[in-house]
Amino acid sequence: MQLAQLEALVAAARSGSISQAAADLFVTQPALTARIQKLERDLGEQLLVRGRQGSRLTEAGSAFLPFAQRALDAVDDGRLLVAEVGRGATGQLSIGGAPVVSTYVLPAILERFRARHPGIQLIVRTGHSEEILEMVLREQVQIGLVRELEHPAVTATPLYDDELVLVTPPGHPFAARGEVRVEELVDADLVMFDRTSSYHELTAALFRSFGVVPRAQMELDNIDAAKKMVQQGLGVALLPRIAVAAELAAGLLGTARIAGIPPLVRRVVAIRRRDAATATGVVAAFLGIAHRVAGAAAAPPGPLA
Repeated sequence: MQLAQLEALVAAARSGSISQAAADLFVTQPALTARIQKLERDLGEQLLVRGRQGSRLTEAGSAFLPFAQRALDAVDDGRLLVAEVGRGATGQLSIGGAPVVSTYVLPAILERFRARHPGIQLIVRTGHSEEILEMVLREQVQIGLVRELEHPAVTATPLYDDELVLVTPPGHPFAARGEVRVEELVDADLVMFDRTSSYHELTAALFRSFGVVPRAQMELDNIDAAKKMVQQGLGVALLPRIAVAAELAAGLLGTARIAGIPPLVRRVVAIRRRDAATATGVVAAFLGIAHRVAGAAAAPPGPLA
């Protein structure tokens, strides 16, 4: 059973004439007749009685006609919905985000996205980058915002570089000088992240490269908690710039350069399954907004003081 057959039956029932129905559908009369006959064979019942006075539905045809019309209406509704999805007017978008991205970057992205696409239902899941990668691979989310990870089954679009900066309590000697040597951090009260985090890996790699072992005063797994500890004068910490920008601007935290080292950065990317369709509609719109908003948010306002 094909849509063309249903269209032929509905057109013939509406016009009461095979010839008029053929003209309405821009097909020849034999072609339209063949469609209706094929439908009748599929259903095992005669649907139209053809005569000199035109065509009329049989009892079986009258019973089947509402179903044929509903099927055509459903397809038309589907076409309209697909068009709306393509325009970003409706649909659903599922996103996974690593903790820092979800807390400090994603809200601004979604605010801009929602303003332009108010009809889209948003689903947001959070987890460590490796967990978000698994969500993408299992098609639990369409897009993952994570640190750069290598996996053959995903493609990655760079969003921004997540720089770690040394933050201190306001008025700390390091901040007053504006610069500190790595060796000086060895004896500082250092607030570190738990050993499973990529931030710990970056920090540990820095100290290994200088052949020193820092004295960690405390170890946390939460950036907001780490900021509070530093604000209270309990130590210094290497934290993502994007997570401390507001506190630095408000003077709640101080900062200092670490002399003699390049910037400590992690690249944050948007990942999708490699076998996913080319990004169009709301997916393409989200990726474009994410790139602009995240890049602007992560850019340093000027030289570190």
